[in-house]
Amino acid sequence: MKKALIITSIASDSNQILKKYAEKAIEKSISFIVVGDLKSPNKFFIPGCHFLSIEEQEQHDFSLASALPFNSYSRKNIGYLAALKEGAEVIIETDDDNLPLDNFFETRMAFHDASLLVNSGWVNVYRYFSDMQIWPRGFPLELISSDTPKLPEPKKVFSPILQGLADGDPDVDAIFRLTKPILMEFKKNPPIALGENSMCPFNSQNTTWHQEVFPLLYLPSYCNFRMTDIWRSFIAQRILWTCDWSISFHQSTVYQERNAHDLMKDFEDEIPGYLNNNRIFQLLCDTNLKKGKGYIFDNLRECYRELVHEKLIGEQELILVDLWIDDILAIQAHANKEIF
Repeated sequence: MKKALIITSIASDSNQILKKYAEKAIEKSISFIVVGDLKSPNKFFIPGCHFLSIEEQEQHDFSLASALPFNSYSRKNIGYLAALKEGAEVIIETDDDNLPLDNFFETRMAFHDASLLVNSGWVNVYRYFSDMQIWPRGFPLELISSDTPKLPEPKKVFSPILQGLADGDPDVDAIFRLTKPILMEFKKNPPIALGENSMCPFNSQNTTWHQEVFPLLYLPSYCNFRMTDIWRSFIAQRILWTCDWSISFHQSTVYQERNAHDLMKDFEDEIPGYLNNNRIFQLLCDTNLKKGKGYIFDNLRECYRELVHEKLIGEQELILVDLWIDDILAIQAHANKEIF
């Protein structure tokens, strides 16, 4: 399978983690794309890395490129589209503060054995990989003390989205960081899959996407930065249910050396999530979506229409969602290959 690795960064080309990914990308014959922004350096060159400056992003024939806001994590969408245009069949994404472990570049198959949970509501997957009372960013605060369901025996599942954990400084919310010590290593337990009516937040820091679900990569622009990948994950999981697919969470394949953050600013940016994550779960469960993989685009639009209608995401988002879909369909038409 043709693979692409996507990172968005404003770091310089002296960044040692980016260099590490580039070296491995050459070794593994993986296309490595770094998406820049206005704050990116004027000159950037790392062998094995294709740096997409703002100028190059706008030179692509992607309708979305000129419509996305600047200084926004959602510029990463252009990297996804560039990978699709190159013919990627698997997209791996991470960040420039996640050091790859030895197992990072191992093949992550959509078909695999996992303990599958269905009809379990919110599931704090982190608790299956740690004895700490730890929860992922985006998990409803009112449920952090709830029990985790008993795991069934592993069986073969189809999970076209796979979320890897992160050792070191994992992805937790600002409340956890402000109140608890954190420097950890997750247990190397077998994968856990979440199916219909079961949900856990997943992020964009160590995630593998197979081509069946490439439309669900879309990162929204008109919500708080700390919620863009989290709310994307809620929408993606809701649409997976319509296809009888699942998402799998697996052991760590990166070690996060977290970039400097203002934790109180993170807290402020996460407030919409603290107040609305559980509400969004209920809204998406109640949203009438079409069953079947042929309706992924329709269902993506419908989920965003619902969140816009509830004033959780800005109305401008609907324009970007349509441009995203138009760009994917144009890439598919140019390749003369029907995927979605």
